[in-house]
Amino acid sequence: MAMQMILKKNINLCKNISLTHFSCSSFFSTSATTIDNNSQKLQLPPFDYEPQPYKGPLADEIFSKRKKFLGSSLFHYYQNPLNIVEGKMQYLFDENGRRYLDAFAGIVTVSCGHCHPEVLNAIIEQSKLLQHATTIYLHHAIADFAESLASKMPGNLKVVYFVNSGSEANELAMLMARLYTGNLGMISLRNAYHGGSSSTIGLTALNTWKYPIPEGEIHHAVNPDPYHGVFGSDANSYAKDVQDHIDYGTSGKVAGFIAETIQGVGGTVELAPGYLKLVYDIVHKAGGVCIADEVQTGFGRTGSHYWGFETQGVIPDIVTMAKGIGNGLPLGAVVTTPEIASVLAQKIQFNTFGGNPVCSAGGLAVLRVIDKEKRQSHCADVGSHLLEGLRSLMQRHDIIGDVRGRGLMVGVEFVTDRKEKTPAKAETAVMFEKLRELGILIGKGGLHGNVFRIKPPMCFSKDDADFVVDALDYAISKL
Repeated sequence: MAMQMILKKNINLCKNISLTHFSCSSFFSTSATTIDNNSQKLQLPPFDYEPQPYKGPLADEIFSKRKKFLGSSLFHYYQNPLNIVEGKMQYLFDENGRRYLDAFAGIVTVSCGHCHPEVLNAIIEQSKLLQHATTIYLHHAIADFAESLASKMPGNLKVVYFVNSGSEANELAMLMARLYTGNLGMISLRNAYHGGSSSTIGLTALNTWKYPIPEGEIHHAVNPDPYHGVFGSDANSYAKDVQDHIDYGTSGKVAGFIAETIQGVGGTVELAPGYLKLVYDIVHKAGGVCIADEVQTGFGRTGSHYWGFETQGVIPDIVTMAKGIGNGLPLGAVVTTPEIASVLAQKIQFNTFGGNPVCSAGGLAVLRVIDKEKRQSHCADVGSHLLEGLRSLMQRHDIIGDVRGRGLMVGVEFVTDRKEKTPAKAETAVMFEKLRELGILIGKGGLHGNVFRIKPPMCFSKDDADFVVDALDYAISKL
């Protein structure tokens, strides 16, 4: 009865306070610890590694400096922010040496594993020789990396531009599309996230990430979401909405269409099967180019394919990527065809740090490790095991409305009513804090913050997956 009163009060708080999907947890962590203070903790899988003793400043001091000297727009997870001081493969360690299973990979960024020795060695050895030289000089690292990356691409996607982030990559792709086609209009999907820069914020279609600034000629089509979408899994009906945008909202011509194959920030939403093939045809007929945002879905994470767009049987005109490409390095890339790339030769296109020697050496090492350690097939195997475990939980717990995803890109959506699919915002926040107490760091997503995003480093094991399932089962049972 007491717990019901707490949840009712906190649900009302969520209704009356504007919250992003990263917030809200601070309102409920106290109640989460109240639920079961003396519970027996589940044990993390064994891991043969001893972190170094930490002698640096503690969390309170760091948080105080952060609030004083950094922008107030910065958010943090958990009521008591964690001071993470060391990482090794799929695990992180706090200032007290406590180990956590990283089920979010630094927001889907750590692909090979924290401080992977082969990636580290490549970075260190290059840093000893030359840390920086722009593309006004020659250096083999950027050429070697571009060659290896291009070899991973299908069709005529052979020209590579290096940048520093996913937002930069998507901004450059949008510039290419507009220059190549001579059109301005861009189409993206509702519930999408493509960056937070002044240009890409227009492509993003989640109000929690958007400032009230001019966004230009950008249209947001109905999201082909099999779970929440108005047309279920009917790709044809969703594709017709894109045609309607072109017919009624543009001159009949557009610059391009951009989509994630599995929406990341939006809550691990996989597009309706066959959707991209239909839409790519529509966009091409309207004079536009098609952009695949692989910032979160690339490099084998989905397990079934190396690139997310391959799950839809299409070849884009432009592909953007970041995050996992560098295993934590500030690195992104745009890959396109020679024809589209040629439009940038009208002027000087330059990026000071794009493809610098250290990032290029590290990025090349990442590609080699993913191949050498067969991470794509590993993601397929472990991801299937994880999804099976989570779907078994769904049979026992009505609060789980949907389990979805591929490989090690998985989402679990929580609802208070399966029929109405009402977001379980308060309950999700309680479980979020409880998992942290149990030693699991996880992500949240979706407009209402009621989706757990499980996207760990690609060295995540079946034992780790079992621990996540058991811990989530425990957290739900304590609601």
